[in-house]
Amino acid sequence: MSEATALRTAGGATSADAAAPIHSRQHSKAPPAYNHSENKQSFDYIIRSGIAGGIAGSAAKTLIAPLDRVKILFQASSPAFTKYTGTPFGVLRAISTIQKSSGYAGLFRGHSATLLRIFPYVAVKFIAYEQFRAQLIKSPEQETVLRRLAAGAAAGTASVFATYPLEVIRVRLAFETRVEEKSSLRAIVKKLWREGAGGIGGFYRGFGPTVLGMLPYAGMSFLTHDIAGDWLRRRGYVSLPKKDAKQRSEKKQLKAWAELCAGGFAGMISQTASYPFEIIRRRMQVGGAVGDGRVVGMRETAMDIWRGGGVRGFFVGLSIGYVKVVPMVATSFFVYERSKTFLGIS
Repeated sequence: MSEATALRTAGGATSADAAAPIHSRQHSKAPPAYNHSENKQSFDYIIRSGIAGGIAGSAAKTLIAPLDRVKILFQASSPAFTKYTGTPFGVLRAISTIQKSSGYAGLFRGHSATLLRIFPYVAVKFIAYEQFRAQLIKSPEQETVLRRLAAGAAAGTASVFATYPLEVIRVRLAFETRVEEKSSLRAIVKKLWREGAGGIGGFYRGFGPTVLGMLPYAGMSFLTHDIAGDWLRRRGYVSLPKKDAKQRSEKKQLKAWAELCAGGFAGMISQTASYPFEIIRRRMQVGGAVGDGRVVGMRETAMDIWRGGGVRGFFVGLSIGYVKVVPMVATSFFVYERSKTFLGIS
């Protein structure tokens, strides 16, 4: 055996190897894997991402609970609060009215039902997004707007299917404003059951527009957050622990203020895109709490809103929506990303 052959057999490089073009040796290497340093379809990852999502949703909803209640009263055209809509300080006056009549606890009426719903809702949404994203985007070339939008929309739809009855209960609790009208959680559940003619139909009032609204809301929320996050990362607004080798192969974590800005901007865009559907949904959800309790369809509800206020009728309460959605979505994405880091996933 010649010396060159022996060296090649032992794994060394011969002069012929050294003479080979550099680019051919580079292309012989397998391309690096894309975002596969951990198995995102493992049971452990799903549980951890779900916990992170649930914590994020609970923190965000608690932060804006008073604004959320006022927004529901505005959207559903509560008789006692229509006078505040469209005025410069209408939100503050509405909050003051609730506080005077029901105390500070009144500002959080329905919040217990919110937390019961929001933890599984946001947990399912983030789990679903991670799973859909992993399936739809497997390489840098697949990081397209359409695929990101589809992953977000699918995730939002999945979370709605799982938790919608709790959302209807929460809205009913928040809609009641007079002390003598207040019902217990159990009483509202019974009433919704009766409205559904002894079935679950009452718990799914407004489900159609909810799904239609969720497609642009969740889709635009995740899409905008991802695009804004990428833009901020390219400008170096990242905070990466020096000894965290695992994160070096993943997307670098944004600085706190940058993450909050990306989330807040995502909330504004998604809220604008889906707000008309949200107005229709709220009206349908409280349909049994006002009027004769007759079940009204999506088209009839939309026509009623149009007759009452035209195009502006579909955007009643949007200003408070912005005030609410910026801190809510910003907090949600921020807490989710930090919780994932704390739980050891990326």
